[in-house]
Amino acid sequence: MTLYKNLIKYLLKIVLCLTLFPAITLASKLSGSVKIDGSSTVFPITEAVAEEFQIKNPRVRVTVGVSGTGGGFKKFLTGEIHINDASRGIKSKELKLAKKNKVSYLEIPVAYDGLTVVINKKNTWVKSLDVATLHKIWKPKSKVKLWSDINPKWPKKKILLYGPGSDSGTFDYFTKVINGKEQASRADYTKSEDDNVLVTGVAGDVGALGYFGYAYYAENKNKLNAVPIVNKKGEKVLPSIKSINNGSYNPLSRPLFIYVSKIATKQPQVKSFIEFYLSETETLAKEVGYVPMSKKDYKAQAKTFELFAK
Repeated sequence: MTLYKNLIKYLLKIVLCLTLFPAITLASKLSGSVKIDGSSTVFPITEAVAEEFQIKNPRVRVTVGVSGTGGGFKKFLTGEIHINDASRGIKSKELKLAKKNKVSYLEIPVAYDGLTVVINKKNTWVKSLDVATLHKIWKPKSKVKLWSDINPKWPKKKILLYGPGSDSGTFDYFTKVINGKEQASRADYTKSEDDNVLVTGVAGDVGALGYFGYAYYAENKNKLNAVPIVNKKGEKVLPSIKSINNGSYNPLSRPLFIYVSKIATKQPQVKSFIEFYLSETETLAKEVGYVPMSKKDYKAQAKTFELFAK
């Protein structure tokens, strides 16, 4: 009789768990892998989503690489990864490769970023920069070597430049906005697809200047200073959640994306990850220093993804 009563209690506990936690129970059945690569700018958002997803789905292994938007597209369009993080839209040459390899994909906007120009904490002379000055510094074959080459009142100190490499969507966006053409840039600067390397470089020399996504600045405010950018109205604006959101931080604000292939959505763990991404990014994007889209936008993206994945 005692054995019978214990069995009944055990069964009641199971029923209670299934009633209270159906989503967790179902999610725990997911297994396999989700492979992601691409933009270092989008990385903080995707990493945050991946960590939360794996807590709820411990049998799924999510890997997030950082080879730049272009590097990620190379892997994405040859089937090496399921998802590409992108800080720009897909290019025409990448579209051709997608068509050649018969890769059907969906572009999903996930947040907004303010590309941030940074200087060393001990730099006391730069109060703001405009597009014309940034062009003078970064244009191909630029003659700027010293800070005094920009403004004779500034120190005759060597300017050390740091920025992303040519596979980066941030590089593409910056060069188009500042120099009028993607990939048009002086070559004599320290390049890295890892924004943490750029942070370390600028923080280590008083004469340094660099640029990367806002989240990396937000995480390193104690090491770097952001430079106010003169916007289209002539206002000197620092990047912030507010200025990116209200559009006053221009022209260096931009959308961020993830790309997922049709074939990848046939894998339950990948489909579930994208659904989770769109349900959680409004909160997580803000936590890592980016500007989330509206609830309405995320719901619309979720609906679009649902139709795409059928």
